[in-house]
Amino acid sequence: MPAETTTPTRGYTATKDDLLKRLRRIEGQVRGVEGMVEDDRYCIDVITQISAIQAALDKVALGLLDDHTQHCVMGAKGDDQREKTDELMAAVGRLMRRG
Repeated sequence: MPAETTTPTRGYTATKDDLLKRLRRIEGQVRGVEGMVEDDRYCIDVITQISAIQAALDKVALGLLDDHTQHCVMGAKGDDQREKTDELMAAVGRLMRRG
């Protein structure tokens, strides 16, 4: 009999469908910017759309950080909680250094 594989529960599991919708919307925005460049649109208009995409990605990232904190860090035990906290802070640092 084949072994059952279970999907691990992640901090975002409860909102996975909403997360995927947001990411697909962002993907569409990126394709839109590609079209703007192909159509030789005004530079500032392209930059404005890129800024909106970055803001949308930041919002997704912050939501994932919150989910990770609530589920993975707060739910961890002992030394594992310290490790998860260190991971969280490293991720925050990476997000803040971009650009």
